[in-house]
Amino acid sequence: MNEQFEYIVKQISRVVLGKESQARLALTCLFAGGHLLIEDLPGIGKTTLAKVLAKCLGLQFQRLQFTSDMLPGDILGVSIFDQQTGAFHFHRGPIFTQVLLADEINRATPKTQSALLEAMEEGQVTFEGKTRTLEQPFFVIATQNPLEYAGTFPLPESQMDRFLMRIELGYPGRSAEKSILQGRDPQMILEEMTACMQDGEVCEIQKKIDSVHTSDAFVDYLQAVLHFTRTANHFHVGLSPRAGLALSRAARSWACLHGRDYTIPEDLQQVLPWVVGHRLRSAEDRMEIPRKQLMDIFSEIPVPL
Repeated sequence: MNEQFEYIVKQISRVVLGKESQARLALTCLFAGGHLLIEDLPGIGKTTLAKVLAKCLGLQFQRLQFTSDMLPGDILGVSIFDQQTGAFHFHRGPIFTQVLLADEINRATPKTQSALLEAMEEGQVTFEGKTRTLEQPFFVIATQNPLEYAGTFPLPESQMDRFLMRIELGYPGRSAEKSILQGRDPQMILEEMTACMQDGEVCEIQKKIDSVHTSDAFVDYLQAVLHFTRTANHFHVGLSPRAGLALSRAARSWACLHGRDYTIPEDLQQVLPWVVGHRLRSAEDRMEIPRKQLMDIFSEIPVPL
């Protein structure tokens, strides 16, 4: 599994230069069965990363540009009356895919954003009283511009909690940016790429992650992290049991992708800031805590030997 994982990262890095660590986290999130939120400035490569992920894994891909006038029906679909049959027929929206890129999700109103909640949590959508199951795997990659940009709406906390991870891409390094400026158009490279996985293989890996062993010592360490956030005076509100499940799932995925069928404390440490960063707020001003400061806080928790 580790060799296959590294090969996919290498293929992604052909298009998204200098972002190997972000590619690893995105794959960890996908194979864990979660959803990914990418927050960064426009033009950094958020959309390109989503496209190359879908292409490498051989998954169906749909892109949906969120705008302030978008309605839930633009995501889920609509019923249209057929005069010949005298009945309404449901026309599926872009959510009926395997990888959905919700581009600039915070440009839509909270009402429209909430149309994704059931799909992200249960893998299904309910429209006009009828429930329809989505394709598997179903993976939402949402991009978000910083809130200080005009025309953006903050994501509701219930929506943020549906994302297993949140990452940032950041500006490329100097050498990577030079390669970007001198190299071929990433879109051309993307079109030439072939899938690294066959149909159904992603679902098989997701099932394999379920069997990754978590020892009592690892679970005790995870519980210590959860308890710490609820009792220490650093945070406004502590992590929920769902956040604990997200941490466990992400850690197992990280372990599996690195060739192990068991977890170690380092797996939890690797995914911790990306899983809890958007779930915790400072007790002082209820603002997000910078990642370095967050890890300094968590360093207070003893690591089991």
